[in-house]
Amino acid sequence: MKVTVLGCSGSVPGPDSPASGYLIEADGYRLLLDLGHGAFGALQQYAQPADIDAIVISHLHADHCIDLTAYVVALRYGGDGYRLRGPDKRIPLIGVPGTRDRLEAAYDPLARKLGLHELFSFATPTASELGPFSMSYALMNHPTPTNAVRIGWNDRSLVYSADTGESSELIKLAQGADVLVCEASVGPDEEVIPDLHLTGRQAGEHADRAGVDRLIVTHVPPWNSRQVAADEAADAFHGAVEVAHPGAEYWI
Repeated sequence: MKVTVLGCSGSVPGPDSPASGYLIEADGYRLLLDLGHGAFGALQQYAQPADIDAIVISHLHADHCIDLTAYVVALRYGGDGYRLRGPDKRIPLIGVPGTRDRLEAAYDPLARKLGLHELFSFATPTASELGPFSMSYALMNHPTPTNAVRIGWNDRSLVYSADTGESSELIKLAQGADVLVCEASVGPDEEVIPDLHLTGRQAGEHADRAGVDRLIVTHVPPWNSRQVAADEAADAFHGAVEVAHPGAEYWI
């Protein structure tokens, strides 16, 4: 299973990274996980938009979903490599309830008349399979409904925290996973607000309690330091800690 980081900046795009977006690939299947500000542009370095097999959106904050509006434009008006091929070639789009309404409102108030159902088949998250991947989800502690995602392939597993404050459900979902990609938004000098985001140390604590092999720290906003977040995480986690950066590729 190959993971490519399209963007990893937290809350807003930064000077060197789009907001959240990850491309997961195995057995020729391409799964897009979140698509925040700027991530659609980065996606085009690695895949044709029409060739994505499925999209999973963790929650409806703009830094995780807003570039779906660019996706709509590309699928509707782009040339080869952008337009869907064949009448049944819609892209499954899995998100929390209200994802379609959010996309319609962000793209165009008249979007219902423009037929988004012709581009995407909308569904809510359930434990299931997407191509070669097994998918499971857990509700996180965040101001809007947010799902962490566990993706399995053969005997390998990846867990993505999305956005969350401290969460026993994240620890359960990540139990024994090979890799946890975990947010670490809160800097060491910032106030920790319950049920919003994690510090680097808290990300490390969650990884340690879940018994994962590797922790990849992500979703650090541009006003904080990724390396400081990773160093804090390493103080609390006994495994390997890495820092997500745009264009990074991980084999799991």
